[in-house]
Amino acid sequence: MKWLMVGVLALFFLLGGFLLTPSPIDSKAWQPPDPRPLTGPLSPNERLRLADLLARGQVYGPEDTTVSADGVVYSGTGDGRIVRVFPDGRVETWLKTDGRPLGLVFDQAGNLIVADAVNGLLSIAPDKTVTVLAREAGGTPFRFTDDVDIGPDGRIYFTDASSRFRHPDYRLDLLEMRPHGRLLRYSPNTGKAEVLLANLHFANGVAVAPNGAYVLVNETWKYRTLRYWITGPKAGQAEVFADNLPGFPDNLAVDRQGRYWVAFPSLRNAQVDALHRTPWLKDLVAKLPDSLKPKPRQYGLVVAFDRKGEVITSLHDTKGSHLQEITSVTPHDGYLYFGSLHNDRIGRLPLQAIPGLGDDEA
Repeated sequence: MKWLMVGVLALFFLLGGFLLTPSPIDSKAWQPPDPRPLTGPLSPNERLRLADLLARGQVYGPEDTTVSADGVVYSGTGDGRIVRVFPDGRVETWLKTDGRPLGLVFDQAGNLIVADAVNGLLSIAPDKTVTVLAREAGGTPFRFTDDVDIGPDGRIYFTDASSRFRHPDYRLDLLEMRPHGRLLRYSPNTGKAEVLLANLHFANGVAVAPNGAYVLVNETWKYRTLRYWITGPKAGQAEVFADNLPGFPDNLAVDRQGRYWVAFPSLRNAQVDALHRTPWLKDLVAKLPDSLKPKPRQYGLVVAFDRKGEVITSLHDTKGSHLQEITSVTPHDGYLYFGSLHNDRIGRLPLQAIPGLGDDEA
């Protein structure tokens, strides 16, 4: 009985301490839309299981990929490296950013433009010289530089996913559900970054239309993609491009046919949707260790949209055993390349393996 009382008292003090500890978030209620069914072009399939696996076991967390003019695949890894995967399968470390390289794209001069979650927007010359292009915009420093793309005129579009939470704390940003994200643009002519859209719920992937008329940006926590008009009568305005998506949209890219490919690291989570209705409960969950927070289901998903935001097709790995937690899809020279935040491989799938797209080239 004595030890039982001691145990009860210890539990009481632990629980009291947990409840009295301030929460790291100030969460807001949100009513998510009812999930759309995975039917029609979204119907589950196993097309991702047809992908080749590059650099398997030699990389960890290749979140995004880009391909150089000579066919070498570049990717940033979880330990701060940028690696190169050669056509013959060789993998080498190109350099280290001492940060977390996420979005990658080459500019017309052959410089690798990097959205580094820690260091900001970087330009890396072929000789490995690193130049910091921007670390702030509008007086607010970047805390989570995420994805990047370049318009036809050379201006760079990129995102700061959250101005409050850094990369390791993205779950806190999700639980808080307040708009800390921004869509930004850097001009090489002025050397300045400007804010195009603020108050986004985790500003993530970006893709500029081939004609430069608009840029798409994923608003991850709201399961949607927005379109920001660059030119034309709607210039400076934003609208919803695709809504009520089947999961959390991450990076996106456009191919030569004007199809927009969106990577989904996770399907929607019913626990998270339920939590969003009760802010005080989210504040408590935020204090739990990550191991006790809701976890994503292992699943691989990529969806293609047309210029009107309608679904064309989808690629799945329903078990997540081949490719899962996909964070990026890069079309290049008839192939799609898939990155992942926590996987040890890069996927590569020929468009010919996708029904209805085999005669096209990305």
